[in-house]
Amino acid sequence: MSTLATTTARMFPAFTSLWEDFLNKDLLEWDGDLTTTTPSVNVRESDKDYRIELAAPGMKRDDFNIELQNNVLTISTEKKEQKEEKLEGKFLRKEFSYQAFQRSFALPENCEKDSIKATYTDGILNINLNKKYVEAITTSKKIPVK
Repeated sequence: MSTLATTTARMFPAFTSLWEDFLNKDLLEWDGDLTTTTPSVNVRESDKDYRIELAAPGMKRDDFNIELQNNVLTISTEKKEQKEEKLEGKFLRKEFSYQAFQRSFALPENCEKDSIKATYTDGILNINLNKKYVEAITTSKKIPVK
């Protein structure tokens, strides 16, 4: 094993470091980049609306999928990339990249579900949810006892 490690270290120093990290770390301690992250979210409420701000830099408007089903708003995205460098028809290097996330929010009853608007600007997905006026039931009725 030491001959393999020595030969590998001379030929591929970056590979050796990765290999040593893999062999020496417990799976639960792995801190490698999994490229699947959950973006940070701010939820704001005013008298007129709710606003969801989701940090998703590097995305495009078309990358987002926003759905409303059974009073649950779900925001998701999936992005795949493939890069390759060739040298005389053989792969010199080929890299794949995959990013995905999904966040879901249960909407309050006073949310106008037909007027939800989403915009994406400067790496922030903004979703505006207008509030609908819910009239408080304050009428009273006297019930006679017979």
